[in-house]
Order: sequence, then structure tokens, then C-alpha cells
Amino acid sequence: MITVVLAASVLIGVSLGILGGGGSILTVPILVYLAGQNSKEAIATSLFVVGVTSLVGLIPHARAHRVRWRTGLIFGAVSMVGAYGGGRLAEYIPGTVLLVAFALMMLATAAAMLRKGAGRKKAGHKAAHAELPVKLVVVEGLVVGAVTGLVGSGGGFLVVPALALLGGLPMSIAVGTSLLVIAMKSFSGLAGHLAGVQIDWGLALTVTAAAVVGSLIGSRFAGRIPQDTLRKAFGWFVVVMGVFVLSQQLPAAVWTSPLTWIGAALTATVAVAWTLTGSRRTRTADGTTPEKTRHLSLRS
Repeated sequence: MITVVLAASVLIGVSLGILGGGGSILTVPILVYLAGQNSKEAIATSLFVVGVTSLVGLIPHARAHRVRWRTGLIFGAVSMVGAYGGGRLAEYIPGTVLLVAFALMMLATAAAMLRKGAGRKKAGHKAAHAELPVKLVVVEGLVVGAVTGLVGSGGGFLVVPALALLGGLPMSIAVGTSLLVIAMKSFSGLAGHLAGVQIDWGLALTVTAAAVVGSLIGSRFAGRIPQDTLRKAFGWFVVVMGVFVLSQQLPAAVWTSPLTWIGAALTATVAVAWTLTGSRRTRTADGTTPEKTRHLSLRS
């Protein structure tokens, strides 16, 4: 079993290195379902694993100039406050509730990432080298930090969309900057959890070592993947992991109920319609729609 845990741990690092997130999305299920830890111990351990792995994975991104330091440091500092508070609050909330909330937020974020044109539209209004406004960074940092502390996620699945969709940074820059943020608030959230959780440090260090190897591998590929492909890959990865975590936490009676499948079908229909709407509204750099561009091209 330890071999399986180590192999899966390498994927944690690869995910962080390429996507700038997904570390805890993988770490928590690995520790719970493969290593046999309870949910709260797994959440605390995941914060240590992801924090260290993110620091190591940050180095190649920094060398390639894919980190916005001011944005990352402010976002991270503010997030640490929210993460510590969320970590203390998590002590009083059942583990199952935390994991279900974790999965639902993952799915909501994935929907935003997969909606075609959203990232392009924002990115077109901000230069790749620009830092984000301080007020925007502070608000987003507090919200993401609180979620981090509560559900034990380093927050990449929220930080990357916040930087790419709301802030307008290119995906590769958002990925690199997110590692700085993730490391800072993972350690802050860990401090909050340590007040009520004991960590198996032997297992934590073993998983971390394997994840670090994976992060170095992943970071080598991050700058070579097209922005749109990277955004879609991030979104679908979060969808798969969110459904998996949700399926493990909800009782069998929920999945066998017709109401569940009706609700899932309606949700899928709305999601597809929303995505297609975003695609139709995608505009080119000069502000015209693809349909208008084709029309002008024919006239010329």
C-alpha cells in the first residue's frame, strides 16, 4: 500500500507544478482512502505536504519569471489571516461536512474555469506583467484564505481562477503566483489545525518527499502548455476530483434516489448552456465577435 501512496503522492506534485493547484484535492483523498487517516488528520497533514511542495515548485516558476511577487505576497499575507481563522473554526465542524463543502466548491470553481471565453475576456484587459489592484487582492485573499483553513485545501483551485478569471493574469503567471500564495496560507492553516490534531510526521514527510519530486517534474512543463489548454485541463481535473470526493461522502441512499439524478441532469444542462453562452460571447482582441469577424472577412 505504501508504494501506491508514494506513486499517488508524485501526482500531487505534478498537479501543483503544472496547474498551480490540485495539491490538496489529491492529498486529502490519498491520505483518507489509501493511507487510512481520518478526515481531520488528513486535512492537517495535507496542508504541510502542499505547503512544502509549493515552496519547492515555486523555484522553477520564479526563474522563468512566471511569478508576480507583489500580488502573491499581499494575497498570501491576507489569506494567512483567513486561513488561520478557518483552521480554528474547522475544529468544531464535522469532517464529513467539511469534505462535502470542499467538493461542492471544487465543482463551482471548475464550472467557471470551463466557461469558454471568460478567461480570455479578462486577460485581454491586463498586461501579462501587471500587478493586481491591492483592494481586489485583499478581498479575494480573505475569502480564499478562510476556505483554505476550513477545508484543508492550499487554495490553488480558488487562487488560480481568482488570478486568471477575476484578475486577468495569463494562466501560466497565475499558476506560478498561486504557488507562493498556497505555501504561505497552507502553513498558516496548518498552525490553526495543530491546536486540535496530531500529525503522523513520518507519513507526512514521506508523502512530501514524493510530492516534491513530482512538482519539479510538473513545473518543467507548465510554461510549454498553451494558456487555453491549461485552463481547460485545470477545470476538468477539478471536476473529476470533486465528483470523486462527493461520491465518497454522500450516503448510498442519495445516489439511488431519482431526485438526485434529476437534479444532476438539470445541473448538467444549465452548466452546458452556460458554457455555450460564454463561447458565443467570446470576442476577438478588437472587440468583435467571431461571427462578426467572419462577416467582415467575407465582405473584404
